[in-house]
Amino acid sequence: MKKHVYFQPLYFLFWLLYFVVARALFLVYHLDKSEQLSSGDLFNTFLYGLRLDASFTAYISIIPFLVSTVAAFWPRLKVGGFIRSYTFTILVLISVLLSADLELYTFWGFRLDATPLQYLNTPGEMFATAATAPVFLLSLVTMALSAGFILLYLYLFGKKKYSFNSSKLLAGGLSFMYLVLLVLPLRGGWQQIPINQSVVYFSDKPYANHAGLNMPWNLMHAMLKYSKTSSNPYQYMPEEEAAEKIAALYHTSQPVDTTVLRNTAKPNVLFIILESYTAKLVDHLGGEADVTPNLDKLAAEGITFTNLYASGDRSEKGMVALLSGYPVQTVTSIIKTPKKTEKLPQLSKVFKERGYKTSFYYGGELEFANIKSYLLNGGYHKLADKYDFDPSTYNSKWGAHDHVLFDRVLEELKQEKQPFFSTVYTLSSHEPFEIPIDPKFSGTTNEALFRNSVYYTDWALGRFIEQAKQQTWWDNTLIVLAADHGHPLPGDDANHQPSKFRIPFILTGGAVKRQGLKINTIGSQTDIATTLLATLKLPHQEFTWGHNLLAPVANPFAFYVFNDGFGYITPQGVLTFDNVSKQVISKDSSVPEEQVELGKAYMQYSYGDFVKK
Repeated sequence: MKKHVYFQPLYFLFWLLYFVVARALFLVYHLDKSEQLSSGDLFNTFLYGLRLDASFTAYISIIPFLVSTVAAFWPRLKVGGFIRSYTFTILVLISVLLSADLELYTFWGFRLDATPLQYLNTPGEMFATAATAPVFLLSLVTMALSAGFILLYLYLFGKKKYSFNSSKLLAGGLSFMYLVLLVLPLRGGWQQIPINQSVVYFSDKPYANHAGLNMPWNLMHAMLKYSKTSSNPYQYMPEEEAAEKIAALYHTSQPVDTTVLRNTAKPNVLFIILESYTAKLVDHLGGEADVTPNLDKLAAEGITFTNLYASGDRSEKGMVALLSGYPVQTVTSIIKTPKKTEKLPQLSKVFKERGYKTSFYYGGELEFANIKSYLLNGGYHKLADKYDFDPSTYNSKWGAHDHVLFDRVLEELKQEKQPFFSTVYTLSSHEPFEIPIDPKFSGTTNEALFRNSVYYTDWALGRFIEQAKQQTWWDNTLIVLAADHGHPLPGDDANHQPSKFRIPFILTGGAVKRQGLKINTIGSQTDIATTLLATLKLPHQEFTWGHNLLAPVANPFAFYVFNDGFGYITPQGVLTFDNVSKQVISKDSSVPEEQVELGKAYMQYSYGDFVKK
């Protein structure tokens, strides 16, 4: 007699097999698109999709595994019928959704998510979309998929086929172990970061990544986040009025300054994103001395922007602001929704279209917060992350130390075809602030640890730059240095305080003609992409949320968000506002009421644009 303990692993296998067949069905249904994929791409849709398949299988398995564990301790409790009914109900429901997803993808270009909920008030629009759907064919698909796996379950996987003749204690213990082990596939493995859509993103071809998605997992994920992504809670004024105010902010007819670079054709661009670099620790920005001597030196050798503010307070939010010039959301982030980031401009796309080789280097996990999917949507030729480094170079939490990261970048740029656009993202100045060199500053407080971690990254940066200056590509390279966000430390700033958001932004490198230039114009991270492209005389019309800070700006400002609030900075002063209470938190006496209304308009219009994406 087969043993009861085999039921739970085989039940898990049953659902994994179902999702593999469902993916194959998706690829066959969209054969015209699938034929454009290589055999390697097709294989990878299954390989990369397996982790999401396992994750959703674990969710489905929780109830059967739980009742099986109970039944193992109390054999008289017959649960086979309950598990069978549960399984068949879920099976039919998912088959219906999968069949609908097959046709909806044809119209929408993305897998089924919470979008249908947007049509609850206007069902006619949904029916119009479905009017031409091959209902009979999709019904046959649903019935065939459901019936086929019901028969397979009855023939091979049904619980009544398995019994256990040993002790209740042993049976219960093994069953409970299987239940506990579901935690691993639920969160996608042992790694620190829970699973998200990025695990299936392996290609710069959106269809290949979409095919790898597990549709029920994608739907569940979207439903849980629906309230944050489907409606705009910030309605302070009529839409037309908000749109007019924002359009006026970006209106400028001033000429563009083109004198900051040497006469170089297609200069390389090395964009270095510094984790948590706050202006409070940067001497040339009025911060503490001796923490970032190399950054200060690079500023003196190039152009520094002294009034630049991060758009948000999280890494994944800052990345989108920097590389797409797109505003940050308060209680969520666009990077967590791959179908929205597909619609964003990215610097990497602009450079790739002009023949640049593009690469992204990070010592941590790119699956964090869906960063990987965002970068693949940007079309990078090469992505390198934690798993491309020797584990011996890791700190205890995030990944490879910064000097190891920079060493890797230096070696690979020696062989990189020029021109290149390479993005490097540091991590050592993130909590827990571990460094592989002796600390410069004494103390064991978080503030002291943070200060030493920033000093270490600056040391690693200076070491890298000195070696980079010896390379053949240096004279034709523009270095962009900016932080992903600021930090409450030192000083333990409150969430809304502007000092928490002020960061460095520097243009330097062998390609820079102007040295020691200080730009005091107030700006945001969303201005950096526009400034960079305008400096290189590249088109930047898609980057609609940015000013060129090297040209005269008619309406200089910085807008940032924190936990459901915003800050709005102009030459008139600083305003901070709480979106929940709809009240001003702080306002300089020189700030006019018009600035309050402009801040509300920016909050409303930018979040509305995010919802529409």
